[in-house]
Amino acid sequence: MSESNAVLIGRKPVMNYVLACITLLHGGAKEITIKARGRAISRAVDVAEILRKRFMPDLKVKNITIGTEQVQLKDEEGEGVTPRNISTIEITLAQ
Repeated sequence: MSESNAVLIGRKPVMNYVLACITLLHGGAKEITIKARGRAISRAVDVAEILRKRFMPDLKVKNITIGTEQVQLKDEEGEGVTPRNISTIEITLAQ
């Protein structure tokens, strides 16, 4: 699986990511990975479910990986750095 078949979920509307996934799948990709962190996790699940229910019913969930990343955030005064744990998810869909 190449990284070019990964869709990174951010703050855009859900349908933008659905369209990106459909474009990858129609471009010849046999599987795609939807990746998200933090608050975007629910959006990633929405993307996967919309793809499976509305657009490509033959698409199967191949794998779901969850984890935690430690991210360094600047504190409010801008002086120090605080480590924070952020949840991650990767949903792999295959035809």
